[in-house]
Amino acid sequence: MSKSVIHTDKAPKAIGTYSQAIKSGTTVYLSGQIPLVPETMEVISEDFAEQAHQVFKNVRAVCEAVDDGSLNHLVKVNIFLTDLSNFAVVNEIMSQYFKQPYPARAAVQISALPKGVQIEIDGVMELPE
Repeated sequence: MSKSVIHTDKAPKAIGTYSQAIKSGTTVYLSGQIPLVPETMEVISEDFAEQAHQVFKNVRAVCEAVDDGSLNHLVKVNIFLTDLSNFAVVNEIMSQYFKQPYPARAAVQISALPKGVQIEIDGVMELPE
């Protein structure tokens, strides 16, 4: 099975040796997105809620870069937080971007993220055949 690179200018460009996403068959593996504004490649703000919204926007942009792709094709989402006390805020914000059935999800607290941000999200998308 071949793999193809997914790229969009509507999400931050890769800042390392990775692709925004890779499609293999009907599965798309999304790299982690942090709250960078794509046009400036700067962190949106220090406010957690603003960071979370920007990350979901970035993830949505990568999903939509795939033919017929959308956030609702995500089957698994991993959320990395530097402070798990923000979990309730993530739930509230996530509900604004997803419809039921929601993807499977993990949310874990970690010690640090790139550029000192407070949230990163990656995921796996399954496209209709």
